[in-house]
Amino acid sequence: MISAIVLAAGQSRRMGSPKINLPWGRRTVLGQVVGTLLEAGLDEIILVTGAHPVVGVDEFLKQGVKLAYNPDYASGEMLSSFQVGLKSAAVESQAALLALGDQPQMELAVVREVLRAYTASRPRILIPSCRMRRGHPGVVSRELWGEVLSMKPPATLREFLNVHANEIAYLNVTTETVIQDLDTPEDYERFRPR
Repeated sequence: MISAIVLAAGQSRRMGSPKINLPWGRRTVLGQVVGTLLEAGLDEIILVTGAHPVVGVDEFLKQGVKLAYNPDYASGEMLSSFQVGLKSAAVESQAALLALGDQPQMELAVVREVLRAYTASRPRILIPSCRMRRGHPGVVSRELWGEVLSMKPPATLREFLNVHANEIAYLNVTTETVIQDLDTPEDYERFRPR
């Protein structure tokens, strides 16, 4: 069993408004992310919220998505949200797929490829990579969850990955969507569907 943990607790400071709730085609940005994960057939999807109320939350709940709130969203960065998600995961879950709530460009084919690659070889960490840059969504095996949960600020997920650099299995992909997210109004205008 693999649990998807969607980080959607951020404050959207650079965007100037809650980016997870911006329109994305017929959905919101976050709705697109969740929809892709549902279509990929993840066993469990945990949506970690924080700074902003989520538009469409009732629909997510109807689709079986679990909600978890990060009270440290203002100071804890991505690490605290990932920790909240891990604590909320089912006991039988063997790995966590880390997805970003502001990455609606995430492709279904890539998610499926990541899941296939992880299932085939069960590395401790698997990360998609484009042009030698780490991207998302990545997978962290349960055997490393305790270490993540024991980390305290100002530690970051990047530091965790750097400590385990020799254990990361990279899935090389040609699509830049794994390294794209939405931070600014310019990003949104550049990437949003027309």
